[in-house]
Amino acid sequence: MTGMSKAFIGELIAECVAVFIIIVFGDSVAAMYSLYDPSPYKLAYWGVCIVWGLGVTIAIYVTGAVSGTHANPAVTLALACFRGFSWKKVLPYWAAQVLGGFLGAVIVYTLFSPVIDHYAALHQIDRLHDGAGAGVFFTHPGDFITPMHAFVDEIILTAMLLLGIFAVTCEYNTQAPQANSGALIIGFLVAAIGASAGYLEAWAINPARDFGPRLFCYFAGWGGSALPSPGNYWWVPIAGPLIGGVIGGAFYQGLLKPFMPSLNKTRDSNTAHD
Repeated sequence: MTGMSKAFIGELIAECVAVFIIIVFGDSVAAMYSLYDPSPYKLAYWGVCIVWGLGVTIAIYVTGAVSGTHANPAVTLALACFRGFSWKKVLPYWAAQVLGGFLGAVIVYTLFSPVIDHYAALHQIDRLHDGAGAGVFFTHPGDFITPMHAFVDEIILTAMLLLGIFAVTCEYNTQAPQANSGALIIGFLVAAIGASAGYLEAWAINPARDFGPRLFCYFAGWGGSALPSPGNYWWVPIAGPLIGGVIGGAFYQGLLKPFMPSLNKTRDSNTAHD
């Protein structure tokens, strides 16, 4: 095994582990929110949001040195479009991320399956026909939201996510957090998106976060309520974030980065030396 191929395998493992961590924390707090009565979070929704955000932060601290922690196909695509990430790595990264989501859902199911079964029995619903407990694992439109409206929402929210990520990680942005604090700020960004818009359709903003657990649920008894899901919704949390991520990255690269003073100083310095 060459050094390059060994390093690439390490990157894929890291991406898988990163999404795994996010799902273990995030879907578990979704279970705490939705399966218990009284819920510890129904009147304290910020708690759900901050746990998802901290899951992202922890994932970055665990895996960032190996792969850069994309942990999101929308991030990988945007980095390939605008930050020089190798296009040859995009599909393998996506596969590793979805696998991480699948494996994370396995752990959450292991933890909460008795509670899911009790919830279904109490409300006289089942997984296959009623999607009992499905909200623990994957997203769906909230009240008054159609699939097409959710598609637009996901484009907008993921654009905001990538705008923030590009700003936090831009080497020319003197206002970006320094050293290793960027992971915490990105986690807060995820939490802020959830706190401000999570009830629309559970703020997937990440195809792997939704599709990996959804794929697990398809095989774990949810069947058609997971894939293709009511209203054939399954594609929305995939396509919306992929489009939105590119838009958010383009917005930062095209409208803000060219005006960074430190970038212009570097250009002026290079021009002076020519």
